[in-house]
Amino acid sequence: MDRSVFLRDDRVALCPVETDDAAFLARVVNDPEVRAGIGTTTPFARHDEREWIEEGEGTHLLVTADGERVGLIGYEPVEEPWGVAELGYFLDPGAWGNGYATAAVELVTTHAFRERRYEKVVAGVYATNPASARVLEKAGFEREAVLEREAFRDGERVDLHRYALFADR
Repeated sequence: MDRSVFLRDDRVALCPVETDDAAFLARVVNDPEVRAGIGTTTPFARHDEREWIEEGEGTHLLVTADGERVGLIGYEPVEEPWGVAELGYFLDPGAWGNGYATAAVELVTTHAFRERRYEKVVAGVYATNPASARVLEKAGFEREAVLEREAFRDGERVDLHRYALFADR
């Protein structure tokens, strides 16, 4: 896969998302294991993903490892004047447990602070997704709140843990 690389470390490369990534993104976001940990309940087709890619809102990057697509990471402003961005990410289950998510989170938050001048990056994690909480904690995020029964997943109300990382910490 010949791609331009936007950010890189020794574990992952983060690349601009392109329309030919739509099939990969649709497959992964529709995977029941992935969907259980992210904020979507609607099925996505390739054309949905293509439209999302073409809209280009926020900063979203394809996560690659050894030249292969493994996931997506990005952030969007919560409220631009506040200097706060919300982070989101998901990986193909075949790539879980390799440190790719942590590496991608570290790269993207560094970019948000240094290049975009955000003061704070936040992320929401379902209480039912401890692996995602560990990713954030390894990247230096701290849990700042628990929003009780905030989300509805698989027919049940679940708590949403809000994590934050500040630029000056």
